Amino acid sequence: MPVEHVVVMGVAGSGKTTVGRLLAERLARPYAEADAFHPPENVAKMAAGTPLTDDDRAPWLAAIRDWLTARARDGQDTVVTCSALKVAYRDVLRDAEGRVRFLHLSGPGELIADRMAHRAGHFMPTSLLPSQLATLEPLTDAEDGVTVVVDVPPADVVERALRALHPDGPV
Repeated sequence: MPVEHVVVMGVAGSGKTTVGRLLAERLARPYAEADAFHPPENVAKMAAGTPLTDDDRAPWLAAIRDWLTARARDGQDTVVTCSALKVAYRDVLRDAEGRVRFLHLSGPGELIADRMAHRAGHFMPTSLLPSQLATLEPLTDAEDGVTVVVDVPPADVVERALRALHPDGPV
C-alpha cells in the first residue's frame, strides 16, 4: 500500500494546526506545520498585512512537497498543514511521492474570523481573511480529498475527518 499524506488545508483560522496535530496523534504519523516552511520574507509580508503572491508561495510549496517526498522515501505516512488555497498550489503538493490526500477544513466566514480574532501569537492578521476566502478554490472531482465543516470542537472535526477519509472502517 502506498504511503499516504494528509494535507490539512483551508483558510487561516479554520483550525488546520489544531486538527492537524490531533489527526497526526490519532494516526501516529509525523506532523509538519506548513508555516515552518515559510522563508522569513513571507512571514514579514503576512505580518505586515500584505497577501503573498504566487511567486512568494512557490519555494514554500516546493519545500513542503520535498518534505512529503522525504518522508515517503522513509516509508512514513504523514500529516501536514498547508492553506493550499488554489488547485495550482495543490498540484505542486500532489507531485510528492506517495498518495497525497486533502482534508479541507471549511466553515462560515464569521466563525473563522471570530477564531482568528481570539488566537494569540500568530503572524496572520484577521485583515487577510477576505483575501484568503477570495483566493480559495474548492477541491475538484479530480483531487483526492474531502471537505469537513469545522462548526464543532476539534476532536469532533477529527472524527468527521477520519470517517470521511476512511469511510470503510477503522484507521
